[in-house]
Amino acid sequence: MLALRPTCEHCDKSLPADSTEAMICSYECTFCQACVQEILENVCPNCGGGFVNRPIRPKTAWRPHVSLELQPASKNPLHKPVDIEAHKAFAAEIKHIPPEKR
Repeated sequence: MLALRPTCEHCDKSLPADSTEAMICSYECTFCQACVQEILENVCPNCGGGFVNRPIRPKTAWRPHVSLELQPASKNPLHKPVDIEAHKAFAAEIKHIPPEKR
């Protein structure tokens, strides 16, 4: 189950569970849309993968035991700002490759 991390790893922007600005890679590294588009160039600094919009967990338990209230989002932020110059060099090598082929 996704942890739904509460902040952008780079800029520490708040990304509550219902945020439409949260983006994740396949390892659930979590960044805001602005950082993904303007800084990371859709290249995860941790794994090199691409990003997708993070799903939003339903607030209401439409099915038994499955809702944000019963399975809450993480309250543990992970803030580790990206070394922008190092990431530019890293991203330059692979950003031209579609994420599904990296």
